[in-house]
Amino acid sequence: MKQIWQVCLKDLKVELRSRIVIFQVLPFAVLTIILFAFAFEADRAALRDYAPGLFWVTVLLATFLFVLRSFSIEVEAGAIQSLRLSAVKPQYIFFGKALALFIGMFILEVILGVATFFLYDVSVESPSLLIVSAILTTAAIASAATLYGILSANLKARETILPLLMLPVLIPVFLGAIRAFDDALGAVAVNGWAWLSVLGVFAFIYAVFGSFAFGEILEEVE
Repeated sequence: MKQIWQVCLKDLKVELRSRIVIFQVLPFAVLTIILFAFAFEADRAALRDYAPGLFWVTVLLATFLFVLRSFSIEVEAGAIQSLRLSAVKPQYIFFGKALALFIGMFILEVILGVATFFLYDVSVESPSLLIVSAILTTAAIASAATLYGILSANLKARETILPLLMLPVLIPVFLGAIRAFDDALGAVAVNGWAWLSVLGVFAFIYAVFGSFAFGEILEEVE
């Protein structure tokens, strides 16, 4: 746990210095939320019904930008080679980087959630379902993004390849997140708690598979 936390702190310090979330990802995500609000301004009822889907689509787009910039900085600075030559096990590096990405994405989701609450005029009927589903979804996103982020870090066309790689993997996760949010916000009559099991299974699979595959991929990064 100490090594995982050290890798996580390293990534968080890189973020604080580069300010990727503050100056790039957050403005992009907030503007996207605002644009959706203007697009559905004529139909406020539809805006409230579509709020869960619009929220998670914005998170998905922000995830691509966040992962691309984060891994690009590490490759350019030679941090990947330093991690590979360190005594830290690849599995610990994976979980440390995934934890840092989880923290960054969850903070972003909280800010976007507040913006969605005020702009879309939604009400939360089940706060516990909302929070648990957001945690599980973010955990699945962080695990998948860490693996595919390192996989595409060296590619010249990573801006287009990374979304193509991640989209098929994240579609079931975002589907479950949208359904859970539908129930939590009272937008659609679905059993959101049942979808938590789907989110939990995918989060577990991505974390386990990513921890085993990360070491092999890390060795190929130059």
